[in-house]
Amino acid sequence: MSAGKVLDHHLDCIGRGDVEGIMSDYANDSVLFLPDGVLVGKDKIKAFFDGLIEEFSKPGMSFDLKVKEAEGKAAYIVWSATTQDNVYEYATDTFFIENEKITIQSFAAKVVPK
Repeated sequence: MSAGKVLDHHLDCIGRGDVEGIMSDYANDSVLFLPDGVLVGKDKIKAFFDGLIEEFSKPGMSFDLKVKEAEGKAAYIVWSATTQDNVYEYATDTFFIENEKITIQSFAAKVVPK
Protein backbone atom coordinates (compact mmCIF):
# COMPACT_ATOMS: atom_id res chain seq x y z
CA MET A 1 0.00 0.00 0.00
CA SER A 2 1.37 3.43 -0.92
CA ALA A 3 1.86 6.31 1.51
CA GLY A 4 -1.11 8.00 -0.15
CA LYS A 5 -3.38 5.02 0.51
CA VAL A 6 -2.24 4.78 4.15
CA LEU A 7 -2.95 8.51 4.53
CA ASP A 8 -6.38 8.13 2.90
CA HIS A 9 -7.24 5.30 5.30
CA HIS A 10 -5.96 7.32 8.26
CA LEU A 11 -8.05 10.38 7.35
CA ASP A 12 -11.13 8.25 6.67
CA CYS A 13 -10.87 6.62 10.10
CA ILE A 14 -10.39 9.99 11.80
CA GLY A 15 -13.45 11.33 10.00
CA ARG A 16 -15.51 8.36 11.22
CA GLY A 17 -14.11 8.54 14.77
CA ASP A 18 -12.72 5.00 14.40
CA VAL A 19 -9.84 4.89 16.90
CA GLU A 20 -9.12 1.21 16.28
CA GLY A 21 -8.92 1.88 12.54
CA ILE A 22 -6.62 4.85 13.18
CA MET A 23 -4.35 2.70 15.33
CA SER A 24 -4.17 0.00 12.66
CA ASP A 25 -2.16 2.50 10.61
CA TYR A 26 0.65 2.67 13.21
CA ALA A 27 3.57 0.35 13.88
CA ASN A 28 3.97 -0.89 17.46
CA ASP A 29 7.00 1.37 18.00
CA SER A 30 5.72 4.44 16.14
CA VAL A 31 6.80 7.90 17.25
CA LEU A 32 4.47 10.93 17.34
CA PHE A 33 6.13 14.33 17.78
CA LEU A 34 3.84 16.93 19.38
CA PRO A 35 4.51 20.53 20.38
CA ASP A 36 4.51 19.51 24.05
CA GLY A 37 6.43 16.23 23.84
CA VAL A 38 7.00 12.93 22.11
CA LEU A 39 4.78 9.85 22.29
CA VAL A 40 6.38 6.49 21.61
CA GLY A 41 4.36 3.32 21.06
CA LYS A 42 0.79 2.56 20.13
CA ASP A 43 -0.60 2.76 23.69
CA LYS A 44 0.53 6.37 24.17
CA ILE A 45 -0.48 7.37 20.65
CA LYS A 46 -3.92 5.77 21.17
CA ALA A 47 -4.48 7.86 24.31
CA PHE A 48 -3.77 10.99 22.24
CA PHE A 49 -6.29 9.95 19.57
CA ASP A 50 -8.90 8.99 22.18
CA GLY A 51 -8.85 12.60 23.38
CA LEU A 52 -8.74 14.05 19.88
CA ILE A 53 -11.69 11.97 18.67
CA GLU A 54 -13.66 12.87 21.79
CA GLU A 55 -13.14 16.58 21.06
CA PHE A 56 -13.79 16.28 17.31
CA SER A 57 -16.94 14.16 17.81
CA LYS A 58 -18.87 16.92 19.56
CA PRO A 59 -21.64 18.67 17.60
CA GLY A 60 -20.69 21.70 15.54
CA MET A 61 -17.23 20.53 14.49
CA SER A 62 -15.95 21.68 11.11
CA PHE A 63 -12.80 20.50 9.32
CA ASP A 64 -11.09 21.88 6.22
CA LEU A 65 -8.31 19.87 4.57
CA LYS A 66 -6.24 22.43 2.68
CA VAL A 67 -3.28 20.35 1.46
CA LYS A 68 -2.83 16.59 1.09
CA GLU A 69 0.37 15.30 -0.53
CA ALA A 70 2.16 11.96 -0.60
CA GLU A 71 5.47 11.11 -2.19
CA GLY A 72 7.48 7.93 -1.73
CA LYS A 73 7.41 7.08 1.99
CA ALA A 74 6.23 10.52 3.10
CA ALA A 75 2.85 12.21 3.40
CA TYR A 76 1.85 15.71 4.45
CA ILE A 77 -1.38 17.51 5.31
CA VAL A 78 -2.37 21.06 6.21
CA TRP A 79 -5.75 21.65 7.77
CA SER A 80 -7.92 23.86 9.95
CA ALA A 81 -10.85 22.99 12.19
CA THR A 82 -13.29 24.34 14.72
CA THR A 83 -14.61 22.31 17.64
CA GLN A 84 -16.77 23.23 20.62
CA ASP A 85 -13.56 23.74 22.60
CA ASN A 86 -10.94 25.11 20.18
CA VAL A 87 -10.20 26.78 16.87
CA TYR A 88 -7.36 25.07 15.00
CA GLU A 89 -6.38 28.07 12.88
CA TYR A 90 -3.54 26.26 11.12
CA ALA A 91 -2.45 22.66 11.62
CA THR A 92 0.00 20.39 9.86
CA ASP A 93 0.97 16.73 10.06
CA THR A 94 3.92 15.04 8.40
CA PHE A 95 4.05 11.24 8.17
CA PHE A 96 6.84 8.77 7.41
CA ILE A 97 5.41 5.44 6.29
CA GLU A 98 7.26 2.11 6.06
CA ASN A 99 5.79 -1.32 5.39
CA GLU A 100 2.28 0.17 5.18
CA LYS A 101 2.50 1.62 8.70
CA ILE A 102 3.04 5.14 10.00
CA THR A 103 6.36 4.93 11.83
CA ILE A 104 6.97 8.63 12.46
CA GLN A 105 4.50 11.50 12.58
CA SER A 106 4.85 15.13 13.55
CA PHE A 107 1.94 17.42 14.41
CA ALA A 108 1.92 21.16 14.97
CA ALA A 109 -0.94 23.64 15.16
CA LYS A 110 -1.97 27.09 16.19
CA VAL A 111 -4.83 26.29 18.55
CA VAL A 112 -6.95 29.02 20.12
CA PRO A 113 -9.24 27.92 22.96
CA LYS A 114 -12.83 29.20 22.72
